Amino acid sequence: MSQGFDIAKYFIQKKSSSWLFAILLVLGGVMSYLELGQLEDPEFAIKQAIVVTMYPGASPEQVEEEVTYPLENEIQKLPYVDFIKSVTTQGRSQITIEVKPIYRSGDLPQIWDELRRKINDFQPNLPSGTLPPIINDDFGDVFGVLLAVTGDGFEYDEINDYVDFIRRELVLVDGVGKVTVEGKQQEQVIIEISHNKMISLGLSTDYIYQILAQQNIVSNAGSVRIGNEDIRFHPTGEFQSVQEMGNLIVSPPGQQQRIKLSDIAKIYRDFSEQPTHIVNHNGKQAIYVGVSFSSGSNVVEVGQALSDKLIELEQYRPYGINLDTIYNQPLEVETSINGFIESLGQAVAIVIVILLIFMGVKTGLLIGGILLATVLGTFIFMELGGWQLHRVSLGALIIALGMLVDNAIVVVEGILIGMKRGLSKLESASLIVRQTKWPLLAATFIAII
Repeated sequence: MSQGFDIAKYFIQKKSSSWLFAILLVLGGVMSYLELGQLEDPEFAIKQAIVVTMYPGASPEQVEEEVTYPLENEIQKLPYVDFIKSVTTQGRSQITIEVKPIYRSGDLPQIWDELRRKINDFQPNLPSGTLPPIINDDFGDVFGVLLAVTGDGFEYDEINDYVDFIRRELVLVDGVGKVTVEGKQQEQVIIEISHNKMISLGLSTDYIYQILAQQNIVSNAGSVRIGNEDIRFHPTGEFQSVQEMGNLIVSPPGQQQRIKLSDIAKIYRDFSEQPTHIVNHNGKQAIYVGVSFSSGSNVVEVGQALSDKLIELEQYRPYGINLDTIYNQPLEVETSINGFIESLGQAVAIVIVILLIFMGVKTGLLIGGILLATVLGTFIFMELGGWQLHRVSLGALIIALGMLVDNAIVVVEGILIGMKRGLSKLESASLIVRQTKWPLLAATFIAII
């Protein structure tokens, strides 16, 4: 009766195939290891989106009845929604949507697109005075590198200009997905109008607002064709500074007296009275620059490219502005990867030394080689499957080392026992593989589960 394909006998008899397979495992594993993406933690998708709708001047009850409740009813019509949570405050509605767990990360872009279409179609039904809903589904990015920019003796504008410069440069580095700036304060031009002066000169606030609304508007003044070239007319009069705004003439039509805006108002630049996000570093107000990496990228390689770029940009950093690194994920990932390689080397060395003592030189070297080849072969399938090296996969590999050693010892020990019973190497190997292949496979499968 046929016993099926005897894998042990085949590879012992076909030594060329055995060596070729082993070499392919080792070389392919090394090449795959160099190409694998390296992360600190596995990527995961946040299956939530937030819909924020502003209704200025409305009470919480009005926002709830006229904005939050109708939007909730409309969103619940989507079949993907698991549950909805809303927070309603004065003039503001915030709705958090959670997607059902059966949908994977690849489904989310289509789901968010349908959510946007649903809300945009419903927007005309919202009450007058409601601002367009803001849909945020992109708040799950993790900063791989977080930098803090501070500067003693520098104006906020100067620090902000330097932050904009390094943001534009860092986003060009290969492997960088997004560069986010946090802690920037909203600048604004404040015009404090003297009510007494305005009344005495016969002016009204509506008239002044109307004049200001007509300034700095980009308009097409046409062009003239000369030969083969079109020369565009560019209207002048745009404000280049706060001082120029003060020279704006606000005299009513037909009045002989020439009144400038600076005659009735104090004009200056300042930041918003209600800052959205203030950050501090070492007790100083700072601006954070967060760098997020592209999906599947090798964090260590991207981190090195980022460090090289920062060194290159060092010559453009004004003296007195400090650029400090708060968090450096590539360094953490490199430490984890190096720790795994060190653990792998120690495991192979310990196994070989112990087996050399108790089972002989040839057996120890054989099992150590099997252990190394199996781990390297795993890297090939990780590369093909799109899996990265991170804490979870490295932990699984370290746990698997013990199983790999046990399986190899069971087979090698069975061969040695068979040879002591008078069987040939070929017969011993064939017998022990047939006896243990299914139990070992089942034990490995149970451990995986």
